[in-house]
Amino acid sequence: MVSAWAVTALLLAGVVADAVSGDRGGLVLFVVAAVAAAAFAGHSTFVQPRLAADAEGLRIRTLSGTHELPWARTRIRLRTTRRLGREGVTLEIEYEDELYVLGLMDLGEDPRDVLDVLSSLRERS
Repeated sequence: MVSAWAVTALLLAGVVADAVSGDRGGLVLFVVAAVAAAAFAGHSTFVQPRLAADAEGLRIRTLSGTHELPWARTRIRLRTTRRLGREGVTLEIEYEDELYVLGLMDLGEDPRDVLDVLSSLRERS
């Protein structure tokens, strides 16, 4: 998260440098990149923590707010994909007609470890 804000600051420095030098093409590219980096950094900052759990169920934070999901109607599974020779693991949470997909960056931990913790919490409730 801190690195995303640092990249945004560097891109904004590029915006200023190109504005001063008069390079319109570079200015447009730097502005687009700075906006994209700021959007990613803002999302990472304001939506953390993404997932919380207790005896009653799960709470998932998104940009549209916090969603409370009771254990009884929630299905959780791991999804493993292989792309470009690299394995990616995500945690999929299904609730009614909604699907939440959380990866390592969203959870801050390996999704396999999070599934183990969620499974033990679910069994206790």
